[in-house]
Amino acid sequence: MEKSKKEIKQVIILRKDLGMGNGKMIAQGSHASLMSFLRAKKLYPEIAETWIREGETKIVLKTNKPEEFNEIKKKLERSGMPFETVKDAGQTQVPPGSETAIGIGPYYSDEIDKITAKLKLL
Repeated sequence: MEKSKKEIKQVIILRKDLGMGNGKMIAQGSHASLMSFLRAKKLYPEIAETWIREGETKIVLKTNKPEEFNEIKKKLERSGMPFETVKDAGQTQVPPGSETAIGIGPYYSDEIDKITAKLKLL
């Protein structure tokens, strides 16, 4: 299959172990989405533009353990995929510098799935 025909998506991973309220999780997920989109647009502009044209598919997943969150980050760092980690300012529900979310992509779905397939939907 040609790269241009491959499915593209963005994945947001939120940390449930921090006890964030729904509004806080939505805000952190929004930060992750925008930050990783901007990274993807810089590194892979053609993928980012295709994703926008095709409807901006987003999947939101959760992790319940900081160890799992950190393992995903390590795998992403080795993968070459565009991603960003959100560090909270600590003005409301979590301590300053807490890593609350990861945004991945937009990027090729099959590549993202290699790292995120075991996670559950939020």
